[in-house]
Amino acid sequence: MSTSPETTPVADLIARSNRLGADPRNTNYAGGNTSAKGSADDPVTGDPVELLWVKGSGGDLGTLTPAGLAVLRLDRLRALAGNYPGVEREDECVAALDYCRHGHGGAAPSIDTAMHGLLDAAHVDHLHPDSGIAIATAADGPALTKEIFGDRVVWVPWRRPGFQLGLDIAATARAHPQAIGVILGGHGITAWGATAEECAAHSLEIIQRAGDFLAERGRPEPFGPALPGFAALPDGERRARAAALAPVIRGLASTDRPQVGHFTDADVVLDFLAREAHPRLAALGTSCPDHFLRTKVRPLVLDLPPDAPPAEAVARLRELHAAYRRDYQDYYQRYADPESPPMRGADPAIVLVPGVGMFSFGADKQTARVAGEFYVNAINVMRGAEAVSTYAPIDEREKFRIEYWALEEAKLRRMPPPRPLAARVAFVTGGGSGIGRATARRLAAEGACVVVADRDGAAAQAAAREIGGTDVAVAVAADVTDAEAVTAALREAVLAFGGVDLVVNNAGLSISKPLLDTTEHEWDLQHDVMAKGSFLVSREAARVMVAQDMGGDIVYISSKNAVFAGPNNVAYGAAKADQAHQVRLLAAELGAHGIRVNGVNPDGVVRGSGIFAGGWGARRAAVYGVPESELGAYYAQRTLLKREVLPEHVAGAVFVLTAGELSHTTGLHIPVDAGVAAAFLR
Repeated sequence: MSTSPETTPVADLIARSNRLGADPRNTNYAGGNTSAKGSADDPVTGDPVELLWVKGSGGDLGTLTPAGLAVLRLDRLRALAGNYPGVEREDECVAALDYCRHGHGGAAPSIDTAMHGLLDAAHVDHLHPDSGIAIATAADGPALTKEIFGDRVVWVPWRRPGFQLGLDIAATARAHPQAIGVILGGHGITAWGATAEECAAHSLEIIQRAGDFLAERGRPEPFGPALPGFAALPDGERRARAAALAPVIRGLASTDRPQVGHFTDADVVLDFLAREAHPRLAALGTSCPDHFLRTKVRPLVLDLPPDAPPAEAVARLRELHAAYRRDYQDYYQRYADPESPPMRGADPAIVLVPGVGMFSFGADKQTARVAGEFYVNAINVMRGAEAVSTYAPIDEREKFRIEYWALEEAKLRRMPPPRPLAARVAFVTGGGSGIGRATARRLAAEGACVVVADRDGAAAQAAAREIGGTDVAVAVAADVTDAEAVTAALREAVLAFGGVDLVVNNAGLSISKPLLDTTEHEWDLQHDVMAKGSFLVSREAARVMVAQDMGGDIVYISSKNAVFAGPNNVAYGAAKADQAHQVRLLAAELGAHGIRVNGVNPDGVVRGSGIFAGGWGARRAAVYGVPESELGAYYAQRTLLKREVLPEHVAGAVFVLTAGELSHTTGLHIPVDAGVAAAFLR
């Protein structure tokens, strides 16, 4: 039998994994693993060999493909049991898995590989369903398991994932041949079957029966009565409060390293925070290893009602953050030994604000979002456990052993280095076309989360979709001449990513006319969009950046016309000169906050330009007496380098200004004009 992705065990395994992983009731994102065993021909000897296909480290069941499977020889994997050095040295068996791989071996084997390989069943599922973990974290979990499942599902006490846990589960399965699976104390469930269909059916049976038991036998208010004054704020007020607090919270959560934020005001979160038991339960932290590796040992919880004055809430958040950092450092020092990896950071990954919602943080948007999703899982687990028993997660020492596990540290070190703009949030005006669109694309490609703002909402949406999903780019419709619209757009940016670090004032238009033909309306329009619009965006963005206390960048896309007196161009040139001087003024004012303000002065960008496509190109071509189709070439020929300027060239200058190599530069204008001597800065 071939070991290609078309092999029946592999195809069945992928289909089963995707089906299970598509339903969040079965397992959390990237949580759990599945496997199948089968026979294949050894390409060297031609003899049949028994293989294990198992989801590799870091994959997600819902999107698993054959490339995400580790492939191991069963005889070699099981031979490890005969040379097992004991639980104190079980990590050596994980390293030995590399010598059990078949051929190239596919993806890197996960820590749970032994669980799958040592079980005799042909198909195995290990999952993290909320209902299963609720039973696994209940104080009387063993008795509940017996009551719910009889002898069909067996309780296995907590043990850190690894080779010994695999031995424990295999021994349990042999001792209970009637069992279809186990509840893993503090952790999750494992089920097995002779076929892929039977295995999936057993997994779903455990999940369903646990869920039904919680629903039928659970107390109606497991989190206790409502706390007076802690009910959720009305929708509009709640989101406004979240947007006001988000930059402050993001800045606190970024004390050790910059983080991207995610906000949710889901009902499950708001109800939890409105109940009497939430301080006690939040302090206990999460239990399933997948949960607390994402959410840290416990969240930071604001202990004020939602109608507390904003200044009081901010002051209290700062106090609680300082206390959280001290507590986390104490936690590390309590359990660390000489072999422990260095402390990775003492800031919270989850911040809970009663009446408002949950802020979660990570190195990128996906990580931040998933951390929040995991804490929602944890709330569901707490609710289930408290409904039928008392929530009793694994103890702190065990959490530390996993969080600072050498194997977990090795996984982190295998991750690629961050891109230059990683964890930065960019807000680009006029991002639906031309220079703005190219700039948004470039900043995202360099690791930034991007908010594409444009008066044309459809164009902004198209540009954001072109960049990627909402973990990378979101669109907002915004007229930069309207102060309220600008405030709303920055609010959406803050709620999407936690704050703003990098603003590109690019929105613009131009009407090319001589002085005597320029109307007052045309003058006002160009100054409203470029001079006033840049001012409004910079003012609102600076408020966010100051609240974050993380520094920042504001970049103005000005023009060579800010310094070059071109013909028949009084309104546009004057507006661009206004923008150019805003760069200098704001650089001087905002430097004390670590905010750098710089500008880019392009020459005429013809191809891909929204301004030129809107009639400006035809008018400028008429001024210079050339066909519109040749305007780009005309501009190129008048430069020192004889090169046409494209949107991507301007985007490149924005990247250079913001990527960190010019960290000590502010108040600078970079010409991107291929060399126009008359526009040299003096």
